[in-house]
Amino acid sequence: MLFLLPPSETKRVGGGSLTIDQVALTFGGLNKAREVVIAAAGAESLLTAPTMRAIDRYTGTLFGAIHGRGLKGTPTEHNSLTASEIARAKSTVLIQSAMFGLIPSTDLIPEYKLSPSKLLNGLNLKKLWSDAHLGIWPRLTGGLIIDLRSKAYAELAPIPEGIEHYIIKVEVEYPDGSRRTLNHFNKKAKGQLVRAALTAKKAPETLSELKACAKRVGLTIEVSGHNLTLVTREAT
Repeated sequence: MLFLLPPSETKRVGGGSLTIDQVALTFGGLNKAREVVIAAAGAESLLTAPTMRAIDRYTGTLFGAIHGRGLKGTPTEHNSLTASEIARAKSTVLIQSAMFGLIPSTDLIPEYKLSPSKLLNGLNLKKLWSDAHLGIWPRLTGGLIIDLRSKAYAELAPIPEGIEHYIIKVEVEYPDGSRRTLNHFNKKAKGQLVRAALTAKKAPETLSELKACAKRVGLTIEVSGHNLTLVTREAT
């Protein structure tokens, strides 16, 4: 099972001495597009900037939930996942970056700023990344793909027809049975679901197993075709 995530706009600064010039990013088929985007953004300094794992670099609500921020007994530091959980994240969690394209959560990346809607001297990011990813998607088949990306990031690299995947939306359910979509709880619930999958004794491989992971952390998954509704009651 693969989870596709958006990045967060907020990012942790600093990092280790290794640079992306020294450590190649995964999915080398995206390297030409990466070079084009970095050049168009005038961000060549990123090539020699300090790096850290993407899952640690991003600091927003979604990634805070993945690291268990706020849970009783969980460290407040960003690296609260165990070594075995990080190893599982390496093979199951991919992040859609406007600067680097699709990357495994453990790839080393520098701090950067680039939104998917940014205009870069006439460069069409959606077309560039969409075309560049066409050769990547066939390599990701063989298991369920759970798409938790926001609309803007999903549009950067749409999953082609014929590749089975499920799209998740989040709804907050209130005691009276009414539901609303709230951005903060959308991100938090998605992070909680990914954390539940990473910390489960066995990595989920089926929708039934994913539903069990969700239930373990107080979430409910409703299935309608290839659309999943993740229900949280945290705001109540």
